[in-house]
Amino acid sequence: MSGLRVLIADDEPLARQRLRRLLRREAEVEIVAECGDGPGTVAALLANAPDLLFLDVQMPELDGFAVLRAIPADRIPVTIFVTAYDRYALQAFEARALDYLLKPFTETRFRAAFERARAAVLGAEPGERARLLSLLEQLRLEQRELRTLVGSPEQPPSDRLLVREEGRVHVLPLGRLDFVEAQDDYLVFAAAGKRYRKQQTLAELEAQLDPARFVRIHRSYLLHVERLARLELYAKDSWLAILADGTKLPVSRSGHARLKELLG
Repeated sequence: MSGLRVLIADDEPLARQRLRRLLRREAEVEIVAECGDGPGTVAALLANAPDLLFLDVQMPELDGFAVLRAIPADRIPVTIFVTAYDRYALQAFEARALDYLLKPFTETRFRAAFERARAAVLGAEPGERARLLSLLEQLRLEQRELRTLVGSPEQPPSDRLLVREEGRVHVLPLGRLDFVEAQDDYLVFAAAGKRYRKQQTLAELEAQLDPARFVRIHRSYLLHVERLARLELYAKDSWLAILADGTKLPVSRSGHARLKELLG
């Protein structure tokens, strides 16, 4: 590898400017992208495949942790979190961060973090890197178990979905979601009259959503119950869910039972 490919993600222009200035003092560094929000960071990570990511925690639409959750594990670069808040340190290391720069940091502290990152990117053999990732994953699981034992709550589930489509990242608030349809290996998300496709199973998605708001009404459909206007009997043991916008979705016998239990 001839140099280090770096991506900077921070919603503060002055913070990005300072990181850019410090990085330009380092040899063989290429800044491949700068981003000021979460969705843009996800798209830039997928498009540029950087070696090193400087990542702010608090950014518009998606925070830094949500950004990393949106990237396949094998495509997450070496990551250094940069933030003004020390309370996110544990979450940062659980998210496999290499280092945690607390603003305002000194140039000496920056260089120490950067040299660790350079060594991690350029010095580790593939087998060694896999071993380190395995150890970090084990540490993350142990920390989660410890938090459970001491009664510390997990990170609350996100109220948004990320859908990557044709090089763009769509952020869908769950409140806007009408229903989800399974089509072969893809899901189709219906939201505010638009359709978005994502490669995921309906069972995986269902496990991530609040069962008080989203119910499996059919093997191929997941419904946001707030969109339901009425149920109509279609045939023996078959119903149609009529949505507020007039959309009609099939309801299976088990789906009807789930709706009755949920709605009373």
